[in-house]
Amino acid sequence: MKQRYLLFLGLLLGSGTFTACESYLDVNTDPNNPVTTTPNFLLPGIISQGIQTQMFTSLTTTYLAQYTVRKTLATSTDQYYLSNGNSTNTFNYTYYYSAGNVPTMTAAAEAEGSPYYVGAGKIMTAMVLAHATDMLGDIPYTEAFKGAANYTPAYDSQQQIYATINTLLDEGITLMERPASEEFRPLYVTSPSESGDILYKGDVQKWIRFANTLKARQLNHLTKKSSYNPQQVLALLDKGFTSNADDAQIQFIPAVAPQVNTTNIFGTTRNNYATATFSANIIKYLNGNAGGAAYPGIVDPRYTIMATPISLGTDPGVSVPSTSFVLNGYADFYSSWYARDLGIFQVMTYAEAKFIEAEAAFRAGNLSRAFTAYRAGIRAHMEKVGSGGSNALPPVTFPLISTAQIEDYLSSAAVAQNESQLTLKRIMEQKYIAMFLNPESWSDLRRFDFSATTYPNFRFPVNANPEVDGKFPRRMLPGATEVLYNPAAVSKLFSDVGATSNGDYITKPLWWDQAN
Repeated sequence: MKQRYLLFLGLLLGSGTFTACESYLDVNTDPNNPVTTTPNFLLPGIISQGIQTQMFTSLTTTYLAQYTVRKTLATSTDQYYLSNGNSTNTFNYTYYYSAGNVPTMTAAAEAEGSPYYVGAGKIMTAMVLAHATDMLGDIPYTEAFKGAANYTPAYDSQQQIYATINTLLDEGITLMERPASEEFRPLYVTSPSESGDILYKGDVQKWIRFANTLKARQLNHLTKKSSYNPQQVLALLDKGFTSNADDAQIQFIPAVAPQVNTTNIFGTTRNNYATATFSANIIKYLNGNAGGAAYPGIVDPRYTIMATPISLGTDPGVSVPSTSFVLNGYADFYSSWYARDLGIFQVMTYAEAKFIEAEAAFRAGNLSRAFTAYRAGIRAHMEKVGSGGSNALPPVTFPLISTAQIEDYLSSAAVAQNESQLTLKRIMEQKYIAMFLNPESWSDLRRFDFSATTYPNFRFPVNANPEVDGKFPRRMLPGATEVLYNPAAVSKLFSDVGATSNGDYITKPLWWDQAN
C-alpha cells in the first residue's frame, strides 16, 4: 500500500489563512514568510486536519461505542461523563483548521484555473461537515467561514446541513469529472516536493468514488426517516469504492526526528490509551471462549491482530484485574494492529461500503445482493488487517491471515451461510468488528437504538453519570470554544432540545435519529 503522509503538518495554517497584502517596498517582503500561496500547498493541510478531526473525536467515541473501556474505575467517558472539552477539537479542526481554509484554496485555484482543487475542497468540506453534524447535531454553515466578520455564527439545522453536504458532494464530483486538459496545476505535485492531493495522489476517479460512498453513508443514516430510500443508497454504491485500494485513510510514516503529530492517535507515542483496555463487547465477537463469546468455539483470525491472546475485556464501569491487560509489561491495547505508531487512520473503507450495501439491500428486499455484499465486507476487512505489519514498541509482528483462514471463517457458524440465515443483526455485528475504533460505529449504534437484539453484548455502564437518567448518549456537547465565544448559540442548542443539564443534553436524539 502506498504511504500517505502526515509530515506536512508544518504547513498547516491553524486558524489563520494566507491573504494578499501590499507593501510599500519590495525589501519589506520576507521571502521565507510568504503571504500568498498556491492551492497545492493548502490542500495537504485541509486533508490532514480534516482527518485529524475524526481522529480526535475517536478519543471519545471509542468509549461510547464500547470498543474501549477504562481499566480502573473513573468518572469518565465510558460512564457517560462528557465535557465540552471532549468535542472542542471536533469543532475547531472542522472550522479553523480544515474547512476554514477551503475558501482561500478555492480562490487561488479558481484564479489560476485548477478545478480539481476546487472539487477536492468541496468534497473535503462535505466530509468534515458530515462528521461534525453526526457527532454534534446542528452546526454553523450559512454564517460560518467569515473570519473576523462573524465570530458568533448562527447554527444551521442538521437537516439543512445534510442538504448542504449532498450539494457539495455533487458539485465536487462534477468538478472532478472535468478533463485533465482544463487543469492548470496537477492535483498531485511531486517536484520539487510532494504537495497537493496527499490522500489519493491525484487520482480523480478515487475522489469521485469517495464522494459517492460518502453520499451513500449519509443517506443510509436516514433509516428512521420516511424519506429513506435504500435504492438510492445502492445506486450511489454502484459508483463508489471498488476495493481496499480506494480506502480513505492516512498512513503515518517516520519523522526525521520524533514528532508526536506524525504518529497514530491510537499509538504508544501519543499515549492516549494508557488507562484503556478492550471492552468485553468487542472481545466476545472475536475470542470464541464459551463463557460468553458471541459464537462459542470459533476464534476469529482477527482476534490476535485486533487484540491479544490474553485480552478478555471488561464492561464499562467495572475494574479489570491487572493480569488481564498486561502483556510483557505492555498494555494490551497497544499491542493491537490499530495501535501501531506508524499505522493508519481510516476515515472510510471499502469494507464499510460493502456493509452499507448489505444493509440497504436487505432493507430493499434484495437478499441475494445483501448476502454477497455482507460476505465481501468480511473478506475485505480480514484481508486488510491480515496483510501484516509490525509495531516497534514493543517488538510485535502481526500475523498474516491466509486465504484458507478466511475461507474457514466464512464457512463457520459465525457467518451467515445462505440468504435465509442473513439478518440485520448478522450484518451489523460484522460491520461493528470491521469498523473498530471508527467514530461512525456510534452512528450505527444510535440508528439501532443500542438494541440488545442487534448488539447483545453492549452494556449500560456500571455507575453511569446520573444526569443521563439511564439513557445512552446520542450527541456530543458543543465545543468548549463555542461555550466561551458563542454562548448565545450554545444556549439556543440546549433550549431547542429542552435539555436541563449537560448529561441530559447528550441523550437527546439528533434529527436523523428521530422517526417521522
